[in-house]
Amino acid sequence: MENQGASVVITHHILDGKEQHYEKWLDEIVPVTKHSKGFIDLQIVRPIPHLTFVFTVIIRFDTIENLRNWMESESRKTMIEKAHPYFRKNDKYQIKSGLDFLFNLESEGNKVPVRWKQFLVTWSAIYPLSLLIPLLTLPTLRFIQIPQNHYFDALVGSGIIVFLMVFVVMPNYTKLIKKWLFR
Repeated sequence: MENQGASVVITHHILDGKEQHYEKWLDEIVPVTKHSKGFIDLQIVRPIPHLTFVFTVIIRFDTIENLRNWMESESRKTMIEKAHPYFRKNDKYQIKSGLDFLFNLESEGNKVPVRWKQFLVTWSAIYPLSLLIPLLTLPTLRFIQIPQNHYFDALVGSGIIVFLMVFVVMPNYTKLIKKWLFR
């Protein structure tokens, strides 16, 4: 389990009018995070202006140990204290190994489905997307006159598939099949 990688999903509920202060704070903490031992990558999902106020940050590290070391480090604690005046709620996060974050349902607490069920669910979601997305994206790319390039086409298609998996498909799919998934 140690070498499967680990992810943390952090949600920050930001007070109205403090979004720009928070963005500046992100500009400070992101480089510090990137220089932490075992850092792989991070993604920031920003709120929809005038509609939502939650920032979601997904950070991946090579091991749970390196991720925990960062999350519990004095550097991060100091940075969180600095941003605390911008939060509606306290800093909230969940550490997951591998792809566990795709199977995160708040109603299930920290419970994680067994790996074989994660495999079947992920495969059953990716397979139709891997058939459908190229059928939609390739004609669109040619229509907007982007020349055919296998690597670029695959980059765009896989990016769309991963985006849909993380933000659209898996949150809804796991809710739909949660009785079987968490049994």
